[in-house]
Amino acid sequence: MSETNQENLNLHVGDKVSGTVVKVEDKHVLVDFGYKTEGIIPISELSNLHIETPNEVVKEGDKLSLAIKKIEDDEVILSKKVIDSELAWEELESKFQSGEVFDVQIKEVVKGGLVADIGVRGFMPASLVEAHYVDDFSEYQDRILSAKIVELDREQNRVILSHRAIVEEEQANKKSQLLQSIEEGQVIEGTVQRITDFGVFVDLGGVDGLVHISQLSHDHVSNASEVVAEGDKVKVEVLSVDRDNERIALSRKKVLPGPWENVEEQLKPGQAVEGTVKRLVNFGAFVEVLPGVEGLVHISQIANRHIGTPHEVLEVGQKVKVKVLDINESEERMSLSIRELEAEEEAKEYKQYQRDEEQSSFHLGDLIGDKLNKFKQ
Repeated sequence: MSETNQENLNLHVGDKVSGTVVKVEDKHVLVDFGYKTEGIIPISELSNLHIETPNEVVKEGDKLSLAIKKIEDDEVILSKKVIDSELAWEELESKFQSGEVFDVQIKEVVKGGLVADIGVRGFMPASLVEAHYVDDFSEYQDRILSAKIVELDREQNRVILSHRAIVEEEQANKKSQLLQSIEEGQVIEGTVQRITDFGVFVDLGGVDGLVHISQLSHDHVSNASEVVAEGDKVKVEVLSVDRDNERIALSRKKVLPGPWENVEEQLKPGQAVEGTVKRLVNFGAFVEVLPGVEGLVHISQIANRHIGTPHEVLEVGQKVKVKVLDINESEERMSLSIRELEAEEEAKEYKQYQRDEEQSSFHLGDLIGDKLNKFKQ
């Protein structure tokens, strides 16, 4: 298309002209472009997008670059969108080739996606809006989104945009950085994303880690949902990081107060407590005296008599009274004795028997003395 001298009255369709908006009507715009009559821009030639009124695009006094669309007698029909499209296509082709990310404003929410004004009509399919499913797109109206062109066909006037590609690239970068920064032994807060039969997947801020069901609690857990729910914020310790396979093993149990924590404040050497026999081994019995806290009753501390195996005296699940001999909280070890309590109980019973015998002898002596006194009288 050739440039035109606007003082020249010999106008041709396709010529480029510049003009000033002098009046904005309901369905068209009048423009002074140096011709004997004002040019007309129909509402359909103002934008590549659907608009309700010309005021959405132009106002009086605006300077516009235009193309002559049609000439009938002295009436000249002008187009703004033709010039906008030409300029836009050149820029869009450059952005498509370079993979440039740029901001677009969503002008329409239509069936199947979103429409943006990028000089031409840019379409963003629903599947390319976000990395997650979106049920209602109404809130995207007039929003500014970062996007890149994923398909461009000038002949078909087709421009496909993607915001999802940007989101996924950001997520991938964030995931990579996070995988590099996470170290074994680190304590991190995350969000429970998914619960399975074998454990819980926790989002650490861009990458998921697995808390195996055995690492959820100090107590036995049959079902992970007994302990946590999706959306819960949890603190976890990193057990291991496999960066090549993007696998992170986590433990919730390690950051929870253990059953042995402060046990020395609850139990003292010499104290007698009741417990439950949990395990029997050749060298003794393990007795749980507090939830999750077991101590060993060595075979030599089970009975006052010699026994070949603990099974001769004890059985799993049996309630027994034990005496605390020694506690080591840091090593989670405790020595217990059944024999010493039984010996102490026997000693108490013997002392009680002696006292009873002494009292009986004293009362018998008094009785004999009373009878002798009566006889003498």
